[in-house]
Amino acid sequence: MVGKYKVITLCGSTRFKDAFMETQKRLTLEGNIVISVGLFGHSGDNEVWEGMDEGTLTRTKEMLDDMHKRKIDMSDGIFVINPGGYIGSSTRSEIEYAKAAGKTIQYLEEEQ
Repeated sequence: MVGKYKVITLCGSTRFKDAFMETQKRLTLEGNIVISVGLFGHSGDNEVWEGMDEGTLTRTKEMLDDMHKRKIDMSDGIFVINPGGYIGSSTRSEIEYAKAAGKTIQYLEEEQ
């Protein structure tokens, strides 16, 4: 089958790795192209941060945040991974960025 597929970027705290993986699989099987995070810094990829001085750590986090916004630019919309309704400050800024860019926004759990 050849078709026009929506591109969706997953957003949310990387502490929810299992929810990211489950959602990515489900959305892919529904016929979407899914863009996810590059690493799970809060759940499993801790070695990434080991040995970084504070300046390098700050620059790396800024780069990752910027890269994720570029992923949103390439997408038709975002899907927010928010178990228990949790949305942190980075995810909140990605939601605002997506809204300003006119992207569709879906949530794993409806906002309260």
